[in-house]
Amino acid sequence: MNPILFEWKFLVIRYYGLMYALAFVLGLYIGKKMGEKRGISKNIIEDYAFIAMLSGLIGGRLYYVIFTFKENYLGSPFWKIFAVWEGGMAIHGGIIGGIIGTIVFARIKKIKILDLMDMGAIVILLGQAIGRIGNLMNGEVHGVPVITPWKIIFSNGKFSKWWETYLQLPISEQSLFTEKVPWGIKFLLNTPAGYEFPNYKLHPAMMYESILNLIGFFVLIYIFYKWKDIKKGYITALYLIIYSIIRIFVSFFRAEDIMLYNLRLPHVMGVITIIFSIIMILFINKKGKTV
Repeated sequence: MNPILFEWKFLVIRYYGLMYALAFVLGLYIGKKMGEKRGISKNIIEDYAFIAMLSGLIGGRLYYVIFTFKENYLGSPFWKIFAVWEGGMAIHGGIIGGIIGTIVFARIKKIKILDLMDMGAIVILLGQAIGRIGNLMNGEVHGVPVITPWKIIFSNGKFSKWWETYLQLPISEQSLFTEKVPWGIKFLLNTPAGYEFPNYKLHPAMMYESILNLIGFFVLIYIFYKWKDIKKGYITALYLIIYSIIRIFVSFFRAEDIMLYNLRLPHVMGVITIIFSIIMILFINKKGKTV
């Protein structure tokens, strides 16, 4: 995997940036089509797309900096906080930032907040699916080696200790751990995945999430167009539940999730989000308005 698609003199096109651009263009196109169904003009959708993207990026960065400040930024130059080119974004922060941006934009434009959030939820899941392809090419958001026992994968905070023990084993004993799945990927040594696990096949955790996100996108867009008398906000709540389940599952395979004490932070946020979304659905069913 190579993060650079094309390079000529000072012109460098990276897969990650290309995936962001592709996600934005496709999302904007689909958003305009959905806007017609909700009676929102194309100009409003275009303005909203930029605000949602910007607020999502800011939220994703702030979330990451806050929860990894001690490990990554304490004692470092202040400008490091803004060095997004060195990595460090968190999707849960992006979702929170996107919601805040949506609320502010809807208030200013005097548009129903839930109309924008329902459409934004569908588009962002597609964007997340496409964005993970960029992570694949960068060799980041990677999984653990495929030789890792399942009982270690489906646990919290035990992989690093197991891996240290594994590396200390004699070669003869290491050979007892065989590949658990046939689709593991070896990454270049100059990527985060290759640096951490040189010459080991890894679970392509980013592609697990990409495929599941794409399935979730098709489910939500089907509901948007085919369900009759659906209540506003219902798709937003479904998105939060669907993505939380996806992320809880995929996080078991990831090697570098943010930890909160002995728990993976995405697991904690996922459970909180699911509970919040169920309460939201109950409220919508009781008092919500249909589209």
